[in-house]
Amino acid sequence: MKTPIAELTEKKAFICDMDGVIYRGNQLIPHVHEFVSWLNNSGKNYLFLTNGSSRSPRELSQKLARLGLEVDESHFYTSALATAAFLKSQCPGGSAYVIGEPGLVNALYDAGFTMNDANPDYVVFGMSTRIDYNMIEKAVRLIERGAKLIGANPDLTDPSEQGIVPACRAMLAPIELTTGKQAYFVGKPNPLMMRHAKQVLNCHRSETVIIGDRMDTDIIAGIESEIDTVLVLSGVSTRETVDSFPYRPKHILRDVGEIIGL
Repeated sequence: MKTPIAELTEKKAFICDMDGVIYRGNQLIPHVHEFVSWLNNSGKNYLFLTNGSSRSPRELSQKLARLGLEVDESHFYTSALATAAFLKSQCPGGSAYVIGEPGLVNALYDAGFTMNDANPDYVVFGMSTRIDYNMIEKAVRLIERGAKLIGANPDLTDPSEQGIVPACRAMLAPIELTTGKQAYFVGKPNPLMMRHAKQVLNCHRSETVIIGDRMDTDIIAGIESEIDTVLVLSGVSTRETVDSFPYRPKHILRDVGEIIGL
């Protein structure tokens, strides 16, 4: 009988979250370098599927390079790209008032959207450390005039070197509470993200595994897509927090190093 780890190493495709799986803040998580080397040397298909919207794939590739890890930008897909693709399909040539970083703004530009702070079709909210009261108030007024509210991802918290910090959904909540309008969130566990990942990897779901540190995004996304799931305890989750959910990952590991015996 094969061990659980042996089953994982035989998978052909790996979908990996980034924050809490690959790095925390500006520090690589232990054994990540060895894990990525194993993916490359073993000929595995892999995609870093991140709910982050701040950086473009090129910037993510450059960030990993600064941390000593070389990964081509073709291996990244972000919630910013998923959000831009979704809005392009819904409202080609539309406009948006964006609260977020350049990765989100540029993805929308590339999808044919224009920036509009007077009468946009959408208010699009991504994560930014420069959010202020005036931005929130502006978003509320635009939604009152008919703009639709879109969130790049539904994450409440992110891991950092100092501990957890507020993330997109937590920062967007004042807009929802003030307007009474619920945002539509595009990032994981939305099936839009998972469908793109499977298309890029071109592997059957039985040959694929998703690795993440969050039960409410990564793990539920895998379960609903019928993909084997690995929860790593290097990010926001602990063995105790797993018990608070009505579903469980197939595997719980310390970090990605356990997959390759480290």
